Amino acid sequence: MASYPSTQQNVVPPPTFIPGGSYSDKYPTDFAALESQKVFAGKAYGYGQSGSGGAPFYGTSETGHINPNLSFSDKTIRNGFIRKVYLILMCQLSISTAFIAAFVCNDGLKTYAQNNVSLVMIAFFVTIVCLLAMSCFESARRQAPLNYIFLFIFTIAESFFLAVVSSYYKANEVLLAVGICAVICFALTVFSFQTKIDFTRMGGILLIAMVILLIFGITLMFWPQADGARLVYACLGALLFSVYLVYDTQLMIGGEHHKYSISPEDYVFAALNLYIDVIQLFLMILSIIGSRD
Repeated sequence: MASYPSTQQNVVPPPTFIPGGSYSDKYPTDFAALESQKVFAGKAYGYGQSGSGGAPFYGTSETGHINPNLSFSDKTIRNGFIRKVYLILMCQLSISTAFIAAFVCNDGLKTYAQNNVSLVMIAFFVTIVCLLAMSCFESARRQAPLNYIFLFIFTIAESFFLAVVSSYYKANEVLLAVGICAVICFALTVFSFQTKIDFTRMGGILLIAMVILLIFGITLMFWPQADGARLVYACLGALLFSVYLVYDTQLMIGGEHHKYSISPEDYVFAALNLYIDVIQLFLMILSIIGSRD
């Protein structure tokens, strides 16, 4: 059996697990607390994991040796992987947009969702189960159609959660937040593809920033009248998730300019990371806009 030298370049740093949530005076406190715990649980699990049970390797075997069968430097493989990830992401965002439009524009749905907190709790636990399943079990994130099933269930539940949060805001605020988020995401994606700055080395720093933001958010839960502090929180959150979007995009791109990259087998996982970044950024922008009234 041939032996290959080990390499540090191909070990993947912690993936992004940050299902949606923001804090504002319009966002129910209980929902905010749930989202805080989900953020922390995902980041704590993802940091420092490797192999089939944790964060996926790219370009290496499970023993940490170079695997010539996973040559992500192959341009055809890389481009196909990127196209598949963005196709999945567009489907997820389309579902979420449809949910938001339905709940914001339909007063009946809006009232029903806001008066039935149990539905929100169910959606929360469904997202947790799907997230942990795709994080812990390789078959749940790599084996089709199982990975698509888990991703679809997660997207439906998270879209419902997102729609309920958006229903607390005015329609023009939600529309403006969608437009701003779309422009920012497009600009950051172009930047991620063009820049030679390697953001994939920043996994540990981003985790620390996420924990600090979490503590800040929990503190605001016990300070309901701190509108100025909530605005600062939302601005810092928007900045953090913008960097996360660049980080996850470069993990997907790979290549010689990036120290870390994600396995082409984890196309569902890559789409999930980007989806979470986008909805987090949207919620933070929505919180900033909503705080102006």
